[in-house]
Amino acid sequence: MMIEVKINDESFAYDIHSLIQAFYPGVEVQVRAKESFTEDTPLKMEAAVNEKEILFRILENGECRQEGCVFVEDPDRKAVKNQMKRLLYEKLCAFTGRRLPWGTLTGIRPVKIPMAMLEEGHSNLEIARYMWETYDCSKEKAALAISIANREREVLDGLDYENGYSLYVGIPFCPSICLYCSFSSSPIKLWEKRVEDYLDALFKELEFIGKACAGRRLNTVYVGGGTPTTLNASQLDRLLSCIEENFDFSDLKELTVEAGRPDSVSPEKFRVLKEHEVTRISINPQTMNQKTLDLIGRKHTADQIKEAFHMAREAGFDNINMDLIVGLPGEGIEDVRHTMEELRLLDPDSITVHSLAVKRAARLKLFRDTYEEMGFQNSQEIMDLTYQYCVEQGAYPYYLYRQKNMAGNFENVGYAKARKAGIYNILIMEEKQTILAAGAGASSKFVFAADHIERVENVKDVTQYIGRIDEMIERKRSFMEAHGLLTQG
Repeated sequence: MMIEVKINDESFAYDIHSLIQAFYPGVEVQVRAKESFTEDTPLKMEAAVNEKEILFRILENGECRQEGCVFVEDPDRKAVKNQMKRLLYEKLCAFTGRRLPWGTLTGIRPVKIPMAMLEEGHSNLEIARYMWETYDCSKEKAALAISIANREREVLDGLDYENGYSLYVGIPFCPSICLYCSFSSSPIKLWEKRVEDYLDALFKELEFIGKACAGRRLNTVYVGGGTPTTLNASQLDRLLSCIEENFDFSDLKELTVEAGRPDSVSPEKFRVLKEHEVTRISINPQTMNQKTLDLIGRKHTADQIKEAFHMAREAGFDNINMDLIVGLPGEGIEDVRHTMEELRLLDPDSITVHSLAVKRAARLKLFRDTYEEMGFQNSQEIMDLTYQYCVEQGAYPYYLYRQKNMAGNFENVGYAKARKAGIYNILIMEEKQTILAAGAGASSKFVFAADHIERVENVKDVTQYIGRIDEMIERKRSFMEAHGLLTQG
């Protein structure tokens, strides 16, 4: 199935595409400016925006099924965009017979809206009304976004956005590649002979960043991937030593290392992390159902997840996050309930609940037809279930983001107990602080103001990164020098 959409103003194409795609996940939606339809498709839509009015209609098999026109209330582009999306949303709801939990909100960071309004001095009720009326957001989702915005402000209180920064270090290796994965990662078995070369290049980049940021306040460090604990204990020790030697930890509030795969950890590796005073780790089961673990390519058992968790506790870690994915192939609410029961017994310090997003790069996208018969289930009932289990354990929402093509058009929510929220996770979502990134596929994000953010990206391919490391460093140096950010190096 394909939906063809004819528009008169291509500047609104992205917004129109995103909203229609939210009603029809997994369906190809083509939005183009043209005079007439060219595809023999049963479902077609037309949108037109001019100075005075906005028009939209839905045609099914040549028959007009929904049609609407509204007069432009405010010529400001943002106001016109919101008014246009409300019209499309109203007609799509009438045509499909369903409403979206987030209404017309199609951006990935809905919490930014209440966060900005709180900083302007608006009350929670004023923000809620704005979200209901402007975006047709459900009361439940508006309340969730507002509560998270308030908690984020509390967690970030006192952080120096102007002189402070965070550091991301990417290790692009995993024991195996999961079915749903779209990150820049590679099976460690294929790269064992190049890991040392990769670390040499990474250390060179870290040394440059450390010098370039001398005098600024480093607030958080996040070592992710991939799976950093695919490195052996000696390599992990050298990596963390390199970070310590090149960066001032005087203002450091959090040092996170992902130990996501239980088949990548050992008591020795946990000892190394503890010796380097890592404050937060992540052990990520995604699901505790063995049949699903086998299906998605996780080469370990559910029991190994429990063993890894207990191993980390025995090593002294008191801030352990566990990631889950709801909407995996073949999993329904009882499967999710089983996972949540298993996590209740483990009692982690934080839980991140992801709604499956089938991305372009993931094998799940490439072979979607193979798994379509199994079903990609997610529902408000499932999201409510995960919420209930988390809050009963004393873990409350602290950050949220959304992705395209999410199962059920829901969201990813991080839950954490008191004083266990991941600071880096909030910073990456709210875009309030510059984050320097090192490693293959890493993207540095320079925050100059709320509406002025620029990125400097590294190449994704590991071999290219190793061979072009001087070029990657020069990209950062040139950018930072041009913007007056370079202190040394």
